[in-house]
Parts: sequence; structure tokens; C-alpha cells
Amino acid sequence: MKIAIVGAGAIGGLFGAILAQNGQDVTLVDIWEEHVKAIKEAGLILAEKDQDVIVNIKATTKITEVENPDLIIISVKAYDTEQAARDCLKILGSDTVVMTVQNGVGNVKIIGEIVGVERVIAGTTSFGSTVLDPGRIQPNGIGAISIGELDGAGTERLRRIVNGLSLGGIETHAAMEGVDSIIWTKLLANVGINGLTAITQLRNGELLEFAGTKTLQEKVVNEALAVAEALGIRFGSDDPFGHVLDITRGTYTNKSSMRQDIERGSKTEVDYINGAIVKEGARLGIATPVNEVVTMLIKTLEERGPLPH
Repeated sequence: MKIAIVGAGAIGGLFGAILAQNGQDVTLVDIWEEHVKAIKEAGLILAEKDQDVIVNIKATTKITEVENPDLIIISVKAYDTEQAARDCLKILGSDTVVMTVQNGVGNVKIIGEIVGVERVIAGTTSFGSTVLDPGRIQPNGIGAISIGELDGAGTERLRRIVNGLSLGGIETHAAMEGVDSIIWTKLLANVGINGLTAITQLRNGELLEFAGTKTLQEKVVNEALAVAEALGIRFGSDDPFGHVLDITRGTYTNKSSMRQDIERGSKTEVDYINGAIVKEGARLGIATPVNEVVTMLIKTLEERGPLPH
């Protein structure tokens, strides 16, 4: 497959590196000029535990240099989704598929309204990664991707993309239960981990070491579950909160992406995670006070700027 990855940060860069290492025709597209320049000059550096791995991969700041890709993977922050989708219009071929495994909710709707909902497949990823410097990222363990058609159908193009990504070195599964279930399952984990770790500056698993954060995690997730129930979201697990706890333990030493954003003084995706629960709760008449407090505190930290070193 010919693949364009729009957004070459922590996750997009990691996807691109794995695919390139396994012989896929992949190009990273990013507006961060210093990052793209570093990749062009010295390759994309993966800071593995034992040694650095240099991956030779195409990179550009100009999306028009990637003509008629078979697959576009949108891997930008949720607040940049609309612009990224509009940029994708410049390179769409007749059969180009646009895929998102971004954090939060709302990305599928935004992308579909711009490129055409019939082009979109969506899902989630359990990969983790950190951008250390321009052209240098640090993978945080091995993950997988789950993707599906928006209506849950088992189409030929879904099988083709699953097979292509799998051959490209990324463990990929077809989600047949419908993408709302897997997106909301991931959302619950983000709701229960990201904001709290950003506020407390704890690593993911450390949330379970303190009575206060354990209680807050349960409260924000239970509010999200109440909203999900009102929306008719079905979960694959009989114990969604237990699944969140499993993810918290399983990513014990990870720094959440939102914590990384706060440390850098960057804008976060809180509006698409805890803030999305608040927004939907207000629309449905469901109280979400703890998620509202988390959202307001994150926005305060955004306004304050980067943490002092």
C-alpha cells in the first residue's frame, strides 16, 4: 500500500517507522519544519531501550507531494483534525481510504463531513510513544490497532487494510462490533488517566497508589459510563471500569500524552476527552461535576504555560 501519515508526532511517527522498516511505501506529513528537516537529514530515530534505531523514511511538510495514496492515516491532535482533513482533500484518489485512530470523540464526524463518510474507517490504538526531540521519538512498548467500518460491516477494503498494516509490522485487528464501542472503550481509559496524570504529574500506574487519585479515577469514569449508557454505547467488556484499571496497571510507567502536553506548555485534547463527557452530559441532562473540574484545571494549566525545568 501507498500510505500517507498526516501528523508525524509520537504515534504517527512510530506508525511510519514500523511500516517503513517492513517495506511499506509510507510518507510522513507534518507542518513541524524542524522535525521534518531532521528526519530528511538523519532519518527518524527510535530511542529504544538498548540503542537508537535509525529508520530511513520519506517526510515532507507539503501534503501535495503524496499523490493518490491508498491509505491516509490521520494522526494529529484532535483539535487539528478539521485542518488535517481539509488538507487531505488535496491528495485523495478515487479509492483512497482515510483512517483515524486518534484519541477522544468527534474526529470521525469531522473527517467524514469533509472527505466523505464513505471513505472513513476508524478505531483505536494501544501504542504509546514520546517525542524527545525533532526527528527523535521513544516508543513505549508494543501495541496494536483495532479498526472497523463505521457500520461494523466486514468489507473487502477493511480486510485489505488490516492485512496491509499487519504485513507492515503493526498488529491490526478488524473490529466487527462497530467502532463506537472501541472508541468509547479507549475514551474511558483516556478519561480515567490523561487528565489526572497531567494535573498530578504522576505516571499512569501511580494513580493507583494514592487514595485520592483512585477515587477520582472511579468518579470520572463512572460519569463517562452514565453518558455512554444514555447514548446507547455498548461495551465489549462486562466491567468497563475494570478494563480501565487494567490499562492503568499495564501502562504503569508511561507518561500520558496529556501530561507530556502540559509539561511542554502545549494545548491538550481535554475538550475531546473529559470535556466531551461534560458537553454530552449537559446535552443529556447528566451531571458530570468531576470531569468538569478536571477539564477546568487542565485549561488552567494550559494557560499557565510549560513547567519549569
